[in-house]
Amino acid sequence: MASGRTTPGQNADVAPLETIERKIFVVRGIRVMLSTDLAVLYDVEPRVLVQAVKRNIERFPADFMFQLTAGEFENLKSQSVISSWGGMRTMPYGFTEQGVSMLSSVLRSERAVQVNIAIMRTFVKLREVMATHRDLALQIAGLEEKYSAHDQDIQVIFQTIRDLLTPPETAKKRIGFHA
Repeated sequence: MASGRTTPGQNADVAPLETIERKIFVVRGIRVMLSTDLAVLYDVEPRVLVQAVKRNIERFPADFMFQLTAGEFENLKSQSVISSWGGMRTMPYGFTEQGVSMLSSVLRSERAVQVNIAIMRTFVKLREVMATHRDLALQIAGLEEKYSAHDQDIQVIFQTIRDLLTPPETAKKRIGFHA
């Protein structure tokens, strides 16, 4: 694989963080990795990964893994984040962070262990980025409250910062079950 940013103890040949980051999607409001992408990272055929999971299905409750619907998968493809693999007979599975962690207990190769370590580090990094984003938004709100009675130019700056922190709204419909 191409070289990328690594952390101490991470083998760059296994999976750079950037590669893993691009393989994490939000489906049903949950960050998941697809079984097809995991199979590539683990260097196994997708059917081998799914067979190992099915042999140990008691380790994968619904909050660890679920099968995508055709609509969910089409929505991911339409967002140009996934190429069409073609010839798939079944929809891929989505594995949550806990599900990916559990995979290391059913895929017992050295590569699986190393890939899981890299994936866990990536999920931790994503949580840290999200926490930093929330903290920054709270700090800006505090500053805005403190300086709200002041100059109109400051209000324009705060509005610009809020706009930058707010993800753009997309016209794409949300996928998954909605209560």
